[in-house]
Amino acid sequence: MSRGLAAIPGAPLLQAQGLGVQVPGPGRDARWLLRGLDLAVQPGQCWVLLGRNGAGKTQLLSTLAGARPPAEGRLAVAGHPLTAWPLAELACWRGYVPQQVVDAFPAPVLDVVLQGRHPHLSRWHWEGEADTALARAALARVGLAGFEGRDVTTLSGGERQRVALATLLTQDPPLALLDEPLAHLDLAQQLRMLDLLTEDVRAGRRALLVSVHDLSLAQRVATHALLLDGQGGPALAGPVDTVMREDTLSAAFGHPLRCREIDGRRWWLPA
Repeated sequence: MSRGLAAIPGAPLLQAQGLGVQVPGPGRDARWLLRGLDLAVQPGQCWVLLGRNGAGKTQLLSTLAGARPPAEGRLAVAGHPLTAWPLAELACWRGYVPQQVVDAFPAPVLDVVLQGRHPHLSRWHWEGEADTALARAALARVGLAGFEGRDVTTLSGGERQRVALATLLTQDPPLALLDEPLAHLDLAQQLRMLDLLTEDVRAGRRALLVSVHDLSLAQRVATHALLLDGQGGPALAGPVDTVMREDTLSAAFGHPLRCREIDGRRWWLPA
């Protein structure tokens, strides 16, 4: 499939300048979730998005993905304004997994995962053997080999979440935005999916921006962190060690937090 836009050499995969996000408030008022966000996401970086419930993580991720417009500021993907990208071309660069996926009708799992290949096909082409092989390989990577013929509406919450991750892997975008992808998974699957998601990041093939509730899991994989205070002020963004500190996290979550190092890993505990 031919592309109308090409990445500008050296440009971040995702860049925000002076970004502001609002949600409706009482009457005609609107509430600011954050303002003045400057952000540059490069290949090989794993950004964790942190903040208490209601801080605006979901709204920010959907804004960064282009699903809702920013209240102010500018967004760019691969050096071009987000709004300049045709949707199919944008989907080749940016993958987005929302917090909850609703299936409107029954469909085989393989057909759902193959949707990740649609942006890479021209209007008059169907999925071929190579696309099907990619989808099957993605299902195997998330531990769902043999689920190809299952009805997606019969899956458990954790299985459906892994199907969404398999679809993202089949799409294979350089930039992946994920909203609470670990929410419905047990601990073993959380660790497995985190390692899977960051495998391509460590190889420098992809950048990841993912919202995570568990601070210890976030610390395990993050190279960078983006912390929302939920008060409408500027977010704190940067290398993980400059953002995930006891003082900043305690203030953002409204409770004293302490960091302990055990077996070479950092663990976050309430004081």
